[in-house]
Amino acid sequence: MTEQLKNQLPLTRIQKLIGTYMLQSKQTKANGYLRMRADLTDLAAIRKAYCKKNKTRVTTNDFFICAIAQGIINYPLMAGTIDASLENLVIADRIGIGFAVAAPQGLVVPVIHDMQTKTLQETAHASDSLLKKARSNQLMPDDFDGANIVLSGLGMYGIESFYAISPPSATGIISIGNFEETVVPAGAGFETRKMMYVSLAFDQRLIDEFYAVQFLKHVVELLQNPEALVTDT
Repeated sequence: MTEQLKNQLPLTRIQKLIGTYMLQSKQTKANGYLRMRADLTDLAAIRKAYCKKNKTRVTTNDFFICAIAQGIINYPLMAGTIDASLENLVIADRIGIGFAVAAPQGLVVPVIHDMQTKTLQETAHASDSLLKKARSNQLMPDDFDGANIVLSGLGMYGIESFYAISPPSATGIISIGNFEETVVPAGAGFETRKMMYVSLAFDQRLIDEFYAVQFLKHVVELLQNPEALVTDT
């Protein structure tokens, strides 16, 4: 008995909260799953040129966050929730995009608010500020509220693709893997392109597969033509 107790580790408060939220999501949502492959060669080049021109730091995640926000503007049901009566679909008038951060206290999901009005550079500033707050354990309750869609990435760990569980209050979650140098057909020959898998888990109580795939396709098209996201230069 003594030996068994030595192997027991108490769950932290964050572990208990995350476990409760994820179980609630799996038990209450009718989750659907989609995956597409995106060619982000142009995005990588434009991001590098943008940072150099504006003398600022903009990450690939910032492009994704802006593309997701534009996708919600065009497909507003992605900002929907079911009301307490379970009879009505309520569409938010403000767009919030959450992004997963591996912080010292555990995995947290801060939210960038009012993405319907933010430029790429404003998004980069907001995400950097929240990232610093998360890593120094300074996030406030308001920083966690209001996510319509969440972004989660594991590409830095070599993960090719995965499906994440969206928080109970979010309509869905987009999961991204790593860049892969891939040889693809180009005219009469071949060329190497930077490809990435983009996965979407969504709540089928709110939207069907056809609506979800249109949203995901729109997001991917924006990422593959990132000039449309660089509107503040």
